[in-house]
Amino acid sequence: MFGPVERLIAGRYLRPRRAEGFISVIATFSLLGIMLGVGTLIVVLAVMSGFRAELLGRVLGLNGHLAVQAGPEGIAGFDELAARLREVPGVVTVSPLVVGQVMASANNVASGALVRGIRTDALQARETIASSVVEGSLDLAPGEIAIGSRMAFRMGLGLGDRLTLISPQGMATAFGTVPRIKAYEIGAIFEVGMFDYDNTFIFMPLETAQTYFQFDDRASELEVMVEDPDAVARYRPDLLERAGGVGRVVDWQQTNSQFFTALKVERNVMFLILSLIIMVAAFNIISGMIMLVRSKGRDIAILRTMGATQGAIMRIFFMSGATIGVVGTLMGFLLGLAFALNIETIRQWLQALTGTDLFAAEIYFLSNLPARVEASDVASVVGMGLALSLLATLYPSWRAARLDPVEALRYE
Repeated sequence: MFGPVERLIAGRYLRPRRAEGFISVIATFSLLGIMLGVGTLIVVLAVMSGFRAELLGRVLGLNGHLAVQAGPEGIAGFDELAARLREVPGVVTVSPLVVGQVMASANNVASGALVRGIRTDALQARETIASSVVEGSLDLAPGEIAIGSRMAFRMGLGLGDRLTLISPQGMATAFGTVPRIKAYEIGAIFEVGMFDYDNTFIFMPLETAQTYFQFDDRASELEVMVEDPDAVARYRPDLLERAGGVGRVVDWQQTNSQFFTALKVERNVMFLILSLIIMVAAFNIISGMIMLVRSKGRDIAILRTMGATQGAIMRIFFMSGATIGVVGTLMGFLLGLAFALNIETIRQWLQALTGTDLFAAEIYFLSNLPARVEASDVASVVGMGLALSLLATLYPSWRAARLDPVEALRYE
């Protein structure tokens, strides 16, 4: 498609003489602009994908995919209902829970917490929790609880220490309702890497939670795990039918819809904004190539008189401009990929260098900066960079091919 002479001339035009230094500067900035645009876009998309994947994994690992929730009266005969729900095709596990909000207090430190009463075998089956235990064991005895590492650190607690829980669902006395207060021993400390969970979640055996919250033989909800969390909508009709009006069925997409929708909107906006960097660099290629065509008017006229066709002239300048875009896109691809794959190491290095916390868990929910390189994202970014670069060279190349040799020599 491109002859050796055309490649030779195009390569020569990419190394302009000293008199054409300004054109070389524009070409350099165009290449750097495309490189930074492509690289930055790959890194941002990788971080957004990693952030969503990490949050989704932890949210689903702790909260389940769907839940059959009842009102304050709870669910009586929950084991029978759980057995019926397990018959739904695609349902993996169904776990009864007792959930309640409390005030946790220890060593003169108090804060709100969420208690989740669950059977110990079901708790141990949760990979997200089981793989995150840093002290103790999830084989909790009656009267033992598991708390997050941030809560333990904030309250100065360790294994064997006691944490006092205060529930507003107290006992009625002649002097009014007295809050229910009970101390529990710390049997395990976990760290899932998500700030809210490590700071506020408390797990205890189901029977212990039933006694504490005065639920007798009832559960507050049934948590359902399914084979395909992304298709929870298809399980809802069968679960509602089996639930028989006992409670409402809520899936993780409804519970976290605002959060994950915000992530999706932010991802799309960031893609649009950072794409403008590549577009600006592409416009720089256009301006640089137009100036190159004007400065090479005499050369074009001589080539035409020597027998070069309009197509040959167009290919020469197309190759010159396209080389800038292709090299810039390739360099951006390599830079972005290297940065995204080592972003946590780079963050730790910058954090140690500047002495500041660049990724506070209290703000970003996660303790580590995640990055997940998706092949589709990288392909779309590289494809956009190449497409804009090649499109930017079409008009200057066409203009060079249309240049009249007589007019070019007349004004030289």
